[in-house]
Amino acid sequence: MMAWRLITVFVLTLGSLSVADPSALGLQYEEGNAPMNTDPLEMSPEERAELEAGQEKIGFQAEVNRLMDIIINSLYTNRDIFLRELISNAADAIDKIRFRSLTEKGLIEEDEELDVRISFDKEAKTITVTDKGIGMTKDDLKNNLGIVAKSGTTDFLNAATGNKEDNLSLIGQFGVGFYSVYLVADKVTVISKNPNDEQYIWESTANDVFSIAKDPRGNTLGRGTSIILQLKEDAEEFLNEKEIEDIVTRYSQFINFPIKLKTSRKETKMVPDEDAEDSSEDDDTEQSDDDMEVSEEEDEDSADKKDEPKMKEVTEYIEEWKTMNAAKPLWTRDPKDITDEEYEEFYKTVNPKNYADGILDKIHFLAEGEISFRALLYIPNKADNDQYAELFDMKKSGIKLYVRRVLISDEFEDLLPKYLSFIKGVVDSDDLPLNVSRETLSQSRVLRVIGKKLTRKVLDSLRKMSQAAEETDAASEEDSEKSEDDEDVEDVNDEAAKYDSFWEEHGKGIKFGVIDDRKNKGKLIKLLRYQTSASEGKAISIETYVERMKEDQKFIYYISGESLAKVENSPFLEKVTKKGYEVIYMTEPIDEYVVQSMTEFDGIELSSVTKDGLKLGSEDKKTLKKMKEEFKPLTEWMKDVYGSRVNKVQVTNRLTKTPCAVVSAQYGYSSNLARILKGATLAADNSNLMNSANQRILEINPYHPIIKEMFNKVQALQDEGEEDKSLEDLSLLLLDSAALQAGFTVDDYAEFSGRMHRVVSTGLDLDPDAEVPEEPEDEEEEEEEEEDTEEVEQEDDVEEATDDESPAHEEL
Repeated sequence: MMAWRLITVFVLTLGSLSVADPSALGLQYEEGNAPMNTDPLEMSPEERAELEAGQEKIGFQAEVNRLMDIIINSLYTNRDIFLRELISNAADAIDKIRFRSLTEKGLIEEDEELDVRISFDKEAKTITVTDKGIGMTKDDLKNNLGIVAKSGTTDFLNAATGNKEDNLSLIGQFGVGFYSVYLVADKVTVISKNPNDEQYIWESTANDVFSIAKDPRGNTLGRGTSIILQLKEDAEEFLNEKEIEDIVTRYSQFINFPIKLKTSRKETKMVPDEDAEDSSEDDDTEQSDDDMEVSEEEDEDSADKKDEPKMKEVTEYIEEWKTMNAAKPLWTRDPKDITDEEYEEFYKTVNPKNYADGILDKIHFLAEGEISFRALLYIPNKADNDQYAELFDMKKSGIKLYVRRVLISDEFEDLLPKYLSFIKGVVDSDDLPLNVSRETLSQSRVLRVIGKKLTRKVLDSLRKMSQAAEETDAASEEDSEKSEDDEDVEDVNDEAAKYDSFWEEHGKGIKFGVIDDRKNKGKLIKLLRYQTSASEGKAISIETYVERMKEDQKFIYYISGESLAKVENSPFLEKVTKKGYEVIYMTEPIDEYVVQSMTEFDGIELSSVTKDGLKLGSEDKKTLKKMKEEFKPLTEWMKDVYGSRVNKVQVTNRLTKTPCAVVSAQYGYSSNLARILKGATLAADNSNLMNSANQRILEINPYHPIIKEMFNKVQALQDEGEEDKSLEDLSLLLLDSAALQAGFTVDDYAEFSGRMHRVVSTGLDLDPDAEVPEEPEDEEEEEEEEEDTEEVEQEDDVEEATDDESPAHEEL
């Protein structure tokens, strides 16, 4: 047998080769011998017919206990799923009776309430789920519960619709959801009454047998099914009103039918005290004759008191059915029929923890096509406290996915991108392909399709809000010029403030999107808002910036920094703003990464005013080249003084009022990004990275008096062949001040401090190397020390004398 397998593998391997001549493989056949058959299953029609005639049909065998163990312990990750499955089955059963009642009159009474009722008994350790659905006959109990993966819902749909697409929205399809009860139960009892049969009881303990018997009590349900779970010892946590309510609220709060939980509450009330009345009658009979002699008024008062019974306080336990799914699935209705108040009320259900701040906008739509679904999404007024911390929690999502109003999951990676984590809402579909456990989708591609449509809808909605804000800003300016008291101006301003509010709370998420979402980067860039040097404190869009660009402006200029105050006073703005160019202020750490992803907009490149190679449109290149040549002795001398502190020293035309400035290399790290990286929590020793990637360049203003004077002094020193330590200190001090002004840090604070002291000393006509005299000793302090020493010596003498006298005292 082994030899045959080896030959088969060898033959199949050869069969995969394309060879025209067998001799090419080194095989030689004797004359009259046919080559070996390369297909071991190749048969003639007669041989195939003979094979099929002799086949014996044998069914697969399954170990029931093992199969049940797999279903119970491998399909589901959360134990509380059992209640969702039971409620879903109950809802399907009610849907079936409603469907049949359309053609069979009398199945449902006019005043009959179709609901699902849940109760629990802590002493008996049981949970009971009862529905007023269609119920099951004896055969249904045997087939649907006794045959694993046999779905009664599927059979019902096939019979009702003829295997065509249905509109009944019944979720049960695999026939295994019922067995999730064994996650928490040792024993399950099912009592069911179908209109076409007697009431029967089905029982099983999740082994390979179950029992069915007619209920000896007769028809106690009227119609429907009651499932009683005998809980395991480690599942007693579910015998709790709050736990059951949380599970129902999480998974089944939008089921079409009322879900009611049997609750009990304490109530204290006053009742007549019969014991007190009996004792009072005894007291009356024991009163003496003297006590009976009272006035008429006293008789009347006592008669009134006797008419009023004595009361006592008692505590009663009142049982009542509490409806747990009062919220209705608002997304299933037409948006035209829903009021703003209803949307706001439903938002409490979607975001129960942070609903108090209200909603900024809503997105309600029906998507049709490859996958049809309904979605109701909300943009909150305020961001959650931990909203951006959740960007790294890939399982955290503000969107809940429902299938036929039953929650499947709220933990997704593909439904919405993480930068839109501020969106809250629900998505519901009737035709999503679920896996057997109904906890996840069987095809991630479907999630991506839904996520793509949701993302497009959210971004389109934000885009409309953004455009409305820009249009209302322009309209408000025109209207304010015409009539400042016009009420329409206030409405326009309110509309503009809507997107301003969104940007203030959720703008950081949009910036994350520009970095992370390449497909939608173009749409996201249009949603960005920044203050500029000409926006008068108001954040504007990149589009608005481009519209306001000067005719000769070729770049979108920006500056990044630690705060708005620092960038507004930066020397890098001097020449740019003087030429009338607008500069975008970027003051958040994430902006450094945004500009790396947003290198251009609408074909216009972004240019940092803090980096080398800044171009300001029409420049006098000849004059600049002449100044560079003229100040070459100074730039070379300064480079020798600075050494490795800077990459180079050069003349610039970007400064007007400042003598010099430190800029970054064109493709290096800006000072702001260097600061961010150095302060990163997980950053190690990145000094080498900073030295290699962040090359500093000192640019000097040749028209500034300080630079001119330094140029003259350096020329004089070079002519005389001398060195001036104080001039070197001044030059280094210029570098340090320029670096600090640009946002860099001083490399050596001790050297910087010493240099400052030398410059100050020189300015005060003092010798920087003069010795500091020591502090003289105070004569009064010396005298006090001598007095203290004498007092201590006297105290020691007294103690010694006392010690000598102590034996005499002992004798006395």
